[in-house]
Amino acid sequence: MASTLSPKKMLDEKPNNLFQPCAAPTDQAKDVISSIGETAKDTASAVVHSAEDAAAYMGHKAEDATTAVGDGLTSLSKTIRAHSPQDGIAGQASTAVANTLESTGAYLKEEGLKGMADEVNELVRRHPMPALLVAVGVGFLIARMTTSRS
Repeated sequence: MASTLSPKKMLDEKPNNLFQPCAAPTDQAKDVISSIGETAKDTASAVVHSAEDAAAYMGHKAEDATTAVGDGLTSLSKTIRAHSPQDGIAGQASTAVANTLESTGAYLKEEGLKGMADEVNELVRRHPMPALLVAVGVGFLIARMTTSRS
């Protein structure tokens, strides 16, 4: 599209920034670095939020799984009661197992992972030495089971 201004008029109208001094290269570099810093900060913030969301999602899934295990244990206790003998030693043993499964299932449904973690934390605080000894023993057993013997 052709300009409607005559060449004389174009020369008379000077660009506004023609006589303004150019920004120094150091100022330009500072602006670029500042822009990169802000972009990095925004990106890091987005990553942190994504990680928080993922952790919350995994926490909810773990709680759901704990509730499902609790439901399964309760259901198993009902099955044991229905299909086991009621009299004698076998009846007593099956009733004890069913009661234990039912109470464990109810505990898992009510407390969830957070409640279990809180109780373990409290137990370790009340009895630190036995907890340490149990942890060392469990670590030893795991190491013993996972290492190959020559």
